Amino acid sequence: MALTARERLRAAEEAVRQLKAGLDRAGVTLPSLRVDPLTATAEGALPLVELGRCNLDTALRLACVLEGPRGE
Repeated sequence: MALTARERLRAAEEAVRQLKAGLDRAGVTLPSLRVDPLTATAEGALPLVELGRCNLDTALRLACVLEGPRGE
């Protein structure tokens, strides 16, 4: 059974919530993190999560988080 438009939007909103929480725990804030409003209203499409733009400091902190602990 396919998801309804409302269910897809709720799933995207939950993904944004989880991303924000995880990034917050890592000390990273993406100020533009949100559900893309254009794709959220498109019929039959999956909403996109917009990660947005960030400054160099944020990009470097995010890269460090994704790299993980050194020595593994």
